[in-house]
Amino acid sequence: MKRSKNFYLILITLILAVYYIFIGVYLNKLGYTNHESLFYIEKGKIISYGLGNKLRVMGLTSPLLPFYGAYIFSFINAILAPVIASGVGTAVLFYIMATSMVKRNKDNFYLSILVILFALHPGLIYTACSGKGIYMVLIFFFLFFLNMLRFYNSNTTYHISVASICFVLLVFSDYKCIWLALFFIPLVLSISLHSLNLSEKESVFRLHMSFNNPSLRRKLVNKTFSIYSIIFILPIASVAIYKVLNLTHADDLNYFLESPYATWNIIADKFEYSATQVASKFDIPEISVLVSLKAIIFCPMIVLAIYLFKQNTYQILTLLTPFGLIEFLKVKYDSVNLTYEYYLLFLILALLCIIFRVRFIKNQRMLKAGLVIVVAVQLYIGFVFLSKSYIKEESNFSKILLDRTSNKVDEENHELADYINSMRDTDDPILVDDAVAYSVACYVNNIQKLTMPYQESYLSAIEAPEKYNGYVLIANENNPTLGYTQLTDFYLDGIKRKNPRLYIYKIYVTDYWTLYKIID
Repeated sequence: MKRSKNFYLILITLILAVYYIFIGVYLNKLGYTNHESLFYIEKGKIISYGLGNKLRVMGLTSPLLPFYGAYIFSFINAILAPVIASGVGTAVLFYIMATSMVKRNKDNFYLSILVILFALHPGLIYTACSGKGIYMVLIFFFLFFLNMLRFYNSNTTYHISVASICFVLLVFSDYKCIWLALFFIPLVLSISLHSLNLSEKESVFRLHMSFNNPSLRRKLVNKTFSIYSIIFILPIASVAIYKVLNLTHADDLNYFLESPYATWNIIADKFEYSATQVASKFDIPEISVLVSLKAIIFCPMIVLAIYLFKQNTYQILTLLTPFGLIEFLKVKYDSVNLTYEYYLLFLILALLCIIFRVRFIKNQRMLKAGLVIVVAVQLYIGFVFLSKSYIKEESNFSKILLDRTSNKVDEENHELADYINSMRDTDDPILVDDAVAYSVACYVNNIQKLTMPYQESYLSAIEAPEKYNGYVLIANENNPTLGYTQLTDFYLDGIKRKNPRLYIYKIYVTDYWTLYKIID
């Protein structure tokens, strides 16, 4: 019996998932970690095993979808859950793209290109094996643009509705992607203009005619507003509702964006993604305009993708919207380097265009030869971008992947957590501020040992330590996150002045942390 192509796609997907998980687990054992995965591990442990009111942690941890994507696998292994999630998620992304390609093109050459990229491209390996939520962003980014291109072909509003749902999911995977809506305004205007029944074919003249005719101008405005509303009213409404939820449960509309208890980005943006590092003379600096050039160098395939749609105005406008997004992000968040995630968007978009358009190209031999060269170049450039990244957790990934030796970035967090795990007097709680200490808390086996800010008893323990009689984890002066926590040496000085009879002594010391015992 002849097996269907879908069977082989499922088989390749399973092989890729195992391949990704194996590499991810191996790198994790070597010592690779990042802020995002550690944050998800700690919050997942709170939900599963913590004591106290966990509603705020369950509903307001951001970004929401990648967090729950990792949490689903925490029942297999809490520490490896983000790695398993990213491996499985990236394999799912391959399956979605591969099925889209097979439906439109029977040539196995292009499927082979897709398999090679997912198996060897450093950026996609980083997506799959780092434990970060990039895979979720790429999935919904692909589905959003896929349905937009389907709408252009069929002119069916169903595809716009599906695209709108995908955009909601994209925003809840990475809130910064909401700014993509700004750059769809000229695109929606172009679509509305094209739908008008005019004899003139050129867009500029159609626009001139529409604005100079009151009836046509009214139709154009109504069509533009209606299409834009169908695409973006659901995402905007969803974000508004989520902000009200934040206001209700955290007394802050932007709690999910601005609180270190809700998102890992606060610490990462300050200490990992900072743009204050000096570039070498061979690097392209991340400044406005040059960011787009850097994206093209990273993904030369996007030039081919734009060429494939050279006769379709609004398809080209669609392909240009991510350029507008990264330029806007660089201006708005000028103190932060763009992460590898935003450059990968162009790779996914280029592959989507190939899925849609290559079957219409007559000279297939020339196209395939060119595509092989571009893919080879892109694999090399992808590695260069990762290994030379200004962001430590990205360059560290490349280094560990090649050298297979730990960079010991997370060694002292493990060391401190191991000591806490070995403590026998489990009845005495440990006061921990997980705004900065989540990298320690995530490795603690029994999360119930820790008293943390989500619990009502936390404020009482801070304000009246003489009634606490437990332990407190203090951030040392060398700790780069010192300014984001109340539990510092100044706090100890304050409670000593308040209660001179309080006896405080050191139990365990590392470069960044000191564990104290408090006795009244």
